Amino acid sequence: MNVSIIKRANFLKIGKNMDKAIQREIYADVLERLIIHLQKRTDVQNIDLMNLSGFCRNCLSKWYVSAAEKKNIKVDYQKARELIYGMPYNEWKDKYQSEASKEQLEKLKKNNLV
Repeated sequence: MNVSIIKRANFLKIGKNMDKAIQREIYADVLERLIIHLQKRTDVQNIDLMNLSGFCRNCLSKWYVSAAEKKNIKVDYQKARELIYGMPYNEWKDKYQSEASKEQLEKLKKNNLV
């Protein structure tokens, strides 16, 4: 049997035995750690994240807005970006975003992520 299937089954088993509120708290802690990690890793470009994982900081910002809307809370997209980037988006872009290479753009297009 595939090892990743076994690991996923064990993960799901752990999740099923866990109180839903505790599981959500753990998810929140993991997401917070991911966001902090991405704030520190300013060398990692969004296009690279998209090409490797299919999501980027902007996606996290959109997901944040969407999750808030499900709770009837209005969150401005630019404010959500600021939470995810750790600073206003335009400031992050000016400081850290580099021009995408032809190869990066081709890969993005090939992966149907444009």
